[in-house]
Amino acid sequence: MSLVRRALPEDAEEVLRLRQVMIDSMADADHSTDWHAKSLPGLRARLGEPDGDFAAFVVDHPERPGALAALVAGTVDYRIGKAGDPFGTVGFVFSVATDPGTRRRGYARACMDTLLEWFRERGAGRVHLTASAEAAPLYADLGFLPKPDPLMELKL
Repeated sequence: MSLVRRALPEDAEEVLRLRQVMIDSMADADHSTDWHAKSLPGLRARLGEPDGDFAAFVVDHPERPGALAALVAGTVDYRIGKAGDPFGTVGFVFSVATDPGTRRRGYARACMDTLLEWFRERGAGRVHLTASAEAAPLYADLGFLPKPDPLMELKL
């Protein structure tokens, strides 16, 4: 039996806690948590849409009932097709986090395997993610390759 399960609306606070663990691990991170209260209702709603374009997969914490040990979240997005990807369905991985007390147990890998299968079931021909230096070996082992990043951003 797999330890990985789909996150449910009642997991939303723990999902945000693990997302904050990931955010706090990044250089120049904003460690504030004021945004959690505003984010929580939308996250609960998304976690309650099993057929939507968003999914989060988790592992329950083995020593703390009600807590999560690991989280992987992702979305499926449509882009106009192109050579090598005529259907234009792209997966995007984000919020990969493991509780500091449960690292090196394979939880993140198990969650990633489940998310990648979820992408395949939805017809994703490509999967994108942004990797930290610490996580890059896991992603490389799963077959991800580095690409030049021409990403630009406009905040509205």
